[in-house]
Amino acid sequence: MTTQLNHSIVGSGEHTAVFLHGLFGQGKNFGSIATSLADVATSYLVDLPNHGRSPWTETFSLDNQAAEVAEWIYQTFDHPVALIGHSLGGKIAMRVALQAPELIEKLMVVDISPARNVEAAQFVNLVAALRQLDLEEVRSRTQADDELEELIPDRTVRRFLLQNLHHKDGVWFWLANLDLLADSLHAVGGWPAIDGEYDGPVVWVAGGRSPYILPEHAEPMLRLFPRTRQVTLKNAAHWVHADDPEAFTTVVRMFLTQG
Repeated sequence: MTTQLNHSIVGSGEHTAVFLHGLFGQGKNFGSIATSLADVATSYLVDLPNHGRSPWTETFSLDNQAAEVAEWIYQTFDHPVALIGHSLGGKIAMRVALQAPELIEKLMVVDISPARNVEAAQFVNLVAALRQLDLEEVRSRTQADDELEELIPDRTVRRFLLQNLHHKDGVWFWLANLDLLADSLHAVGGWPAIDGEYDGPVVWVAGGRSPYILPEHAEPMLRLFPRTRQVTLKNAAHWVHADDPEAFTTVVRMFLTQG
């Protein structure tokens, strides 16, 4: 299997960091964080399968997405890497570490747990709104933004989702595999049983204002990742790197440079 995942490279520091974004995100979401780490890390900002400019897959499961990422890491690097994943990217990162631990030097899981999270269901209405947008009638991103305002009133969420809307030669299209991801939200929010453990160092970052990491998640996390240290950024909600970028950058810098 040959896996070509779209990615950009930021910085030239000695540590190799691979960033995995969340649902409907893109690697570039970590651009400013990677720039702040450029002196200590060479950061690879990856578009997950079915996202950004990476290839689409015919089916979706956490394990087949993790297999794609693991194969890309295997093909790209001749040494283990520091893997950093947020939300869906964090679930995929955990599966990679458990299934191919030899590829991962250390792991950072950002505001997600090895458990089913009901919050993924919030995307049902959001995706339904995106699907209602008639792409043949779209003339500009501003027009699309205006048309979605009533269905997606949160401007920040709307703009985040609309980063997936692109055009070429006058034709507008979704970069993300909207239909597959919409049909796979149950799998996105799930966590199938998995054996084994990853015995490398793990930093588990929680947003203090986020509901995604709960006290009952500590036991399964420590069972799978016994060397877990939890850090809570009290001013951040789920999008930790966007809500408190300075604190998050500090945590990542320590993660990469210490131990």
